[in-house]
Amino acid sequence: MATLTIDGDTLRVGLSSWENFGALASSFSVPLARIAAVEAVDNPWSVVRGMRVGTGFPWLILLGTMVRFGSTPNDFVAIYRRRPAVVVTLRPQASFGRLIVTVPDAAAFAETLRRAAKIDAHGISAAPAERPPSL
Repeated sequence: MATLTIDGDTLRVGLSSWENFGALASSFSVPLARIAAVEAVDNPWSVVRGMRVGTGFPWLILLGTMVRFGSTPNDFVAIYRRRPAVVVTLRPQASFGRLIVTVPDAAAFAETLRRAAKIDAHGISAAPAERPPSL
């Protein structure tokens, strides 16, 4: 199962070798400053949007990128069965729009991630937004 780990000021998404193959992607990380909102959902299948690039069997597994056309950014998904998941909404400068990942205790991890990213349950940041580098 994919893992979410908070490592200092970074959220790491860890994938096993089989998940790398199935998701057509590898493990990656996102700075906590790029997190806009975090929520736990009981049914992650209900929030998935787009066309899958990766592996999917309905209600069993969904791994990879959900391509969303137009100006909406793509989502990364690692969903297993009908288990709860964490939905991490990222700021526009991130490589994905959302991360939707099944984790053992989604509600507790969502709260821990909110505290680490210094945002409240409504996505309001207590820390200043990350600024782009000056030229």
